[in-house]
Amino acid sequence: QVQLVESGGGLVQPGGSLRLSCAASGSIVSINSMGWYRQAPGKQRELVAGINSGGGTNYADSVKGRFTISRVNAKNTVYLQMNSLKPEDTAVYYCNADGVAGTPGNYRYLEVWGQGTLVTVSS
Repeated sequence: QVQLVESGGGLVQPGGSLRLSCAASGSIVSINSMGWYRQAPGKQRELVAGINSGGGTNYADSVKGRFTISRVNAKNTVYLQMNSLKPEDTAVYYCNADGVAGTPGNYRYLEVWGQGTLVTVSS
């Protein structure tokens, strides 16, 4: 089975930076897209940033210009560089990946989520 392991969350002051990492492992054939979502207290989970296999990116308006998503395909890893953090960015951040998993003759659609990493922005 495919798993995503996230790291990098923590407590940071407003205006500070954090870098989140998410590494996929398991019976991966290919990963098409990876992304970061977040869920703040009392709010629905929302897309923060996504990146496709060719490096194309998209961002939520609320983070555009402050966050940067990147990936290293050979490592099946996606990163989220978070700069100029605001208290409103406080949330649990979840990594997501989609693609193809399995073994020859037994390929399946891959859609997995990480366990989440908490980012708290507070002075």
